[in-house]
Amino acid sequence: MIRLLLVDDHPVVRTGYQRLLEQAGDISVVAQADRVDLAYAEFVAHTPDVTVTDLSMPGSGGLELIRRILARDASARVLVFSMHDSALLVRRAFDAGARGFLSKSSAPEKLIEAVRAVHLGQRYLSDDLSPALLERDARYEASQLDSLTAREFEIFRLLAQGHSLNECADTLNLSPKTVSNYQTLIKEKLGVSTSAALVHLAIRNGVISSAGT
Repeated sequence: MIRLLLVDDHPVVRTGYQRLLEQAGDISVVAQADRVDLAYAEFVAHTPDVTVTDLSMPGSGGLELIRRILARDASARVLVFSMHDSALLVRRAFDAGARGFLSKSSAPEKLIEAVRAVHLGQRYLSDDLSPALLERDARYEASQLDSLTAREFEIFRLLAQGHSLNECADTLNLSPKTVSNYQTLIKEKLGVSTSAALVHLAIRNGVISSAGT
């Protein structure tokens, strides 16, 4: 059973989505929320398999929720379900850590399909959106990773596995300060600002598994 957190600021809409999803037979909506703070609290409380979120909500929006969830659990699986589907927003959602993006103009059965795909760790994009959005991200990330030197890549892999700077230093016979300098350079090259984003990039590109190995 896929345990799901549903985030949308319209209660009637949430009720409709819950009914649709649970009719699939393999999906259970374990929690709902209408704003980011509550959604994050529900994520912490229930650790759902998949979080489905809109982008437009009162206060800080869905992109902030994705960042907060991924900062807590880099392997979390988030599907964006939104009426706002410009190329810029889609790319920002994936950059924040979303695994899928589905337009609300999609057929209802596509939501079930998207949830199942994201649960399996696949990336999902609405049929009405250009696949080039994902291809562009994949090519761009591949070129970023290729820009790392052998030493930088090894430190990147160790950091993504959750090793501390001191542990990396001990493993590679380097000083912690040297590893810290490498970490800064690696984040700059990869275009990430947080450790969570670094981990997510590593998972997305198969450098480590979601289990951190």
